Amino acid sequence: MAPQLHQRPPFRAEHLGSLLRPQQLLDAKTAQEKGEISEAKLAEVEAHEIKKIVDIQKKLGYGAPSDGEYCRHMFWGTFFPGLDGFEEVTEFDQDIFRPYAPDIAAFLEAGHKPGETVLCTGKIKHVGSTYVDQFKYLASLVPKDEVKNLKITLAAPNWYHLRYREGKAYPKEVYSSDEEYFGDIAKAYQAELKILYDAGCRNVQYDDPNLAYFCSEKFLNGFKEDSANVYSADDMFEKYIKLYNDCFINLPADMHVGVHLCRGNFVGSRHFSEGGYDRIAIKLFQELNVHTYYLEYDTERAGGFEPLKHLPTHKNVILGVVTSKFATMEDKEEMKKRVVNAAKIIAEGNNISLEAALNQVGVSPQCGFASHHEGNAIDWNGMINKLKLVREIANDVWPNQL
Repeated sequence: MAPQLHQRPPFRAEHLGSLLRPQQLLDAKTAQEKGEISEAKLAEVEAHEIKKIVDIQKKLGYGAPSDGEYCRHMFWGTFFPGLDGFEEVTEFDQDIFRPYAPDIAAFLEAGHKPGETVLCTGKIKHVGSTYVDQFKYLASLVPKDEVKNLKITLAAPNWYHLRYREGKAYPKEVYSSDEEYFGDIAKAYQAELKILYDAGCRNVQYDDPNLAYFCSEKFLNGFKEDSANVYSADDMFEKYIKLYNDCFINLPADMHVGVHLCRGNFVGSRHFSEGGYDRIAIKLFQELNVHTYYLEYDTERAGGFEPLKHLPTHKNVILGVVTSKFATMEDKEEMKKRVVNAAKIIAEGNNISLEAALNQVGVSPQCGFASHHEGNAIDWNGMINKLKLVREIANDVWPNQL
């Protein structure tokens, strides 16, 4: 039986999970870090602000509300530190990093040492979800028939592999190969997805700037010049595709999974890499077993829509044509034309009608508004205006569709 298009989720208007934190939440986090208030008091503030932001998302017409990642310091959250076999550290030799990995390079070029990281120190084992209670609270804020639409974002399974030099991602006495290491990572994600599923979660989005790094000539040149590497960049990309697919073994048929690719979204709206999807498109779209791709497309750094000709007819793409980095507003009519132009390429690639291709498409901001808890160079009203614009574009292109 041919694969089926999985929708609702995703919806015609989407956002990427992280939303600006209100000042009172930022103040509470700072106070808790200073020991001025308890963790319990911070949790009360978080719960209050999450309820408010869910209500705002619903009023704006978004079918897949998130908790804004309000309990997180960074977008990748606490999955890896919550596993046996990983340890969050602040003291480390910076030579463990690939200096050409775009986010690492940005720190080093600015004269900064990465402030924290998570290292594999032993056998990896899932010992309980650090997200499930957050999801359960989010689920308590919506009617039961809407719980299946709620979005939770997860860190990329390759997150603490690509950044490290060959041989530095795990101790050789613990894992003899990437395949063995990846095997336990995949098992950990399988366990996480089952726990979330049992709690009612049906909509997961993986956030993965790493995959977009394989579009960067600067990164690819650095990878090629690194004599320690035993694989080519293309080989590594294929390994990451397999890692993802192994994470999805036994995935229930009614659970929607997507992956978001961007080129960085750090404090001050900084990006880390550039390059179109062309060189990874076939493997990304045809071999990665996700239902939906959430793709950055707000500037020329992401290239053109041509790679979408490789998108199969049973998969969705959410076009991030509206920037979340700055408050300057896009022209709605121009964005609608861009959406249609992207659909035309999908239609031509699959020899289907424009109408059929548009059915595979949605629209969103290109990334979150606060991948880091401090947020992008955009204020609250700017974020709301962007979310309204995305909803208006969707309303015009797909009338009467959530």
